[in-house]
Amino acid sequence: MNWTGKRVLVTGAGGFIGSHLTERLVALGARTRALVFYRSNGSWGWLDDSNCKQDVEVVSGDIRDRDSVKRAVQGVEYVFHLAALIAIPYSYTVPESFIRTNVDGSLNVLQAAREEDVRCVIHTSTSEAYGSARRVPICEDHPLQAQSPYAASKIAADKLAESFYLSYGTPVVTLRPFNTFGPRQSGRSVLPTIISQCLTQQKLVLGSLHPTRDFNYVENIVDGFVKAAETPRAVGRTINLGSGMELRIQEAVDVITRIIGKEMVVERSDERVRPESSEVVRLIADNSAAHEILGWKPLISFEEGLRRTIEWMEEHLDVYRAGAYVL
Repeated sequence: MNWTGKRVLVTGAGGFIGSHLTERLVALGARTRALVFYRSNGSWGWLDDSNCKQDVEVVSGDIRDRDSVKRAVQGVEYVFHLAALIAIPYSYTVPESFIRTNVDGSLNVLQAAREEDVRCVIHTSTSEAYGSARRVPICEDHPLQAQSPYAASKIAADKLAESFYLSYGTPVVTLRPFNTFGPRQSGRSVLPTIISQCLTQQKLVLGSLHPTRDFNYVENIVDGFVKAAETPRAVGRTINLGSGMELRIQEAVDVITRIIGKEMVVERSDERVRPESSEVVRLIADNSAAHEILGWKPLISFEEGLRRTIEWMEEHLDVYRAGAYVL
């Protein structure tokens, strides 16, 4: 599809994945509007440091506020909905905030998209919706299991998206990224936690090392979002975006320390361990639907993605509090 002149909205555009997606859409020639969370200091999140910020129409607001969302959606053809609260440990502390943002916010987006007759909504889910794998690889009809309030809020939002497609014919594609990583990711996520500590300390303080994850470099995930919007037969579908490979956290530690060239002592912190029944022990995606429907597959390997992420983090260590446990 030729994106030149297409009118698009990215919610959560100041965040990790959202900022990368916004930059890609600008590079493709789309007329890009960004909905960022209102802050009194005027910050646009990661877009503040983006080379493309002068080419983006930035709208400050709140995804929980229907009027904010309605104004942002007016006049656009495609909506990429990424705005969300995502920190799993924080969801144990303030579950209501996750409902208000992830569920009510998604409802606001879907209602506005329906009223404005947009061409397509790309709704962002999460592999956490599956919980610990009951069978592997995890395909899209795997049972959903909310092992955290965060996961529950995302499942509810996914079902709202499904209901708008089935009830009103709202053109929605739901994407389920598995364990995205890359430049700009929050220090509360496991790979930036490992990398920042390796770059600044002599020991690693981590939680559980045995769970497996299907890690995906952010540019691969952005490819999937763009392809989903370009593919009419994806409408009404839920599609995994994953590599189909799983790594234990300990294996990720081994790769990172090898790339950095530093031996690290690993110390377990009970504070960083999820409640036993809440821990998602195993995640590995079946990505055949993404390949067959979208023509998508990850092009940047885990190790190459790590090298790019480490290089970026070396230059931006000031934004990380290495060693601190961040909810």
